[in-house]
Amino acid sequence: NKPTTTTTMVTKGALGKTKGANKMSLTMYRMLVAFILTFAFGAGYAIALQPTNSWRFFSYHPFLMMVGFVGMMGTGALTKKLGGYENTKLHGILSSLGYMFALGGFYVIYTNKNILGKPHFATSHGICGLVVIVGCFFPWIAGALFLHPDFGIDKSNKLYRLAHKWFSRLLILLAWFSCFAGLTKLTMEPIMLLGVGLPMMALVPYTLM
Repeated sequence: NKPTTTTTMVTKGALGKTKGANKMSLTMYRMLVAFILTFAFGAGYAIALQPTNSWRFFSYHPFLMMVGFVGMMGTGALTKKLGGYENTKLHGILSSLGYMFALGGFYVIYTNKNILGKPHFATSHGICGLVVIVGCFFPWIAGALFLHPDFGIDKSNKLYRLAHKWFSRLLILLAWFSCFAGLTKLTMEPIMLLGVGLPMMALVPYTLM
């Protein structure tokens, strides 16, 4: 009997370890990235127009949260799955950009509530969002200081890497839930809810599992 072999593809220049057929192809990766980014920007814009079908200061909140948590962080998590030195660095850049977008969205909603004289963190959506924003700081700073492939002070620590991976994925999943919960505060239109909820659910196995 001839021995069987498996073929693995990663991004060009990747130097990390690969583990057989569990790595996605570069074509699949590009297709998923295109879908994630198109969905995040498109859905973010559509949500931002709810419920008045007009853009106002508040609109930046859902738009930036969708782009940050779904678009940038989702792509970052997907990129890390490819493995390798270059992909790990790109993962960090995308995740950091996502956090910056999300902080922008947090600033908008905080400022908007101040303008309207409304209380902060008075709903489950607001509390969930606060937990995510604060929680994301820890894997962000830990990834930069401890796990960066160039200067991380403990980048080979498997326990740190495992904790960073799953804590981050849990936070992203919670962020996606919060994004959808925020949508339900703006509209209960079935087409809108399905148009946002179903793609999110479909992306979870590819990005966060």
